[in-house]
Amino acid sequence: MFTKIKKGYNEYPNAFKVLTLATFIDMLGTFLLFPFFSRYIINHFGVGMIEVGYLFSIFAVGNIFGSTIGGALADKYGRRRMILIGLIVSGISSILMGLVNDLNVFYLLAGFLGLIGNFGGPARQAMVADLLPQEKQAEGFGILRVSFNLSAVIGPILGGFLASQSYMFLFIMDAVSSIITAIIVYSVIPETKPQVLKDKPEESVMKTMIGYKEVLKDWKFMLFLAVSAITVLVYMQMNSTLSVFLWKVYMFPDASFGLLLSMNAIIVVIFQFWITRKVSKYAPMKIMAFGTIFLMIGFSMYGFISEPYLFFVAMAIITIGEMIVYPTGQSAAATFAPGDKRGRYMAVLGFQWAIPNLFGALGAGLIMRYIGPNWVWYIAGILSLSAIIGYWLLHGITKELFSKEKEQIKEPLIEYTVSSIE
Repeated sequence: MFTKIKKGYNEYPNAFKVLTLATFIDMLGTFLLFPFFSRYIINHFGVGMIEVGYLFSIFAVGNIFGSTIGGALADKYGRRRMILIGLIVSGISSILMGLVNDLNVFYLLAGFLGLIGNFGGPARQAMVADLLPQEKQAEGFGILRVSFNLSAVIGPILGGFLASQSYMFLFIMDAVSSIITAIIVYSVIPETKPQVLKDKPEESVMKTMIGYKEVLKDWKFMLFLAVSAITVLVYMQMNSTLSVFLWKVYMFPDASFGLLLSMNAIIVVIFQFWITRKVSKYAPMKIMAFGTIFLMIGFSMYGFISEPYLFFVAMAIITIGEMIVYPTGQSAAATFAPGDKRGRYMAVLGFQWAIPNLFGALGAGLIMRYIGPNWVWYIAGILSLSAIIGYWLLHGITKELFSKEKEQIKEPLIEYTVSSIE
């Protein structure tokens, strides 16, 4: 299996391989910090899960505006520039957040980080679609997830050790990883933005922003986005609520939770590429419905189980679901998007994460306090079931789009220049 993975990976352009390495380094810093973020806020500021929810909501508001602006600017000025801005701001903000002792100032920093730090998110996804042909995009996003999760193998384990010494180490290492990634992107990765043909006038910044109207009028894509947001609302509880739930209800320690997330990542690293190749030949909406079944089972289990070994079983089931759902979803979104609007489509795709973050952690905190901790996972199961039905209905609506021959997919007004970077 590993020989096939290596052979398949060699089929990709060098710029994509460097982007994969840069993603690993950047996400390593993120996974040092993020799994312990909720616990840090509760311990450092002496607050509860509801206040953590407020923080995630503030970050999400900034994220929505940041990805919207960043996606448009990525189509206007290029992917590389937006990625660099996001990385530099993210690194500086991490250090400042580690030094702040006032919760209100921390909230302000979170909003700023969500706004400017997320400029590079849509650009990075658009860059993958720029670099790879349509038939390779699902696998390409799968490889990026392997890189992402390889960092998640190392990050939580190392983060658990550093957190036991000082949480400030987590913020410093996150900043260092962002700066190293920025250096790699600046030094090695060229611009991949599709070039506007000479007879097509260049858009102004305002016209580029107004171009979001065309994305929002794509009602099939918006329905897809709405259903995907439901699965994200469930999935985000793994990194925002689960650690606090297991700690408060079962006294599950930091180190053990780090191992739980690392197991999730190890499974992705080993099996993601193989699974993506197996499922990419099937209709994407059917595949996403199938994958969401695993999310429904895994998250629901946390409402019924109490043995630590079963926490790991539930996480393994969740991992199968995420390996099926998310690379398929990213590839499907790229198919919806014409080449000259990929940055904006990917920015709107980011709303599937940003909008649930507006209220997901806060809602979970309210449910835990006023209804009962286990109800977070009962509701997660119900929401997953609704998403399964939604994806199945979307299959009928989008069948024609995804059954078209790849060469028939229209990308007017642009020509690509990335072949020179292979």
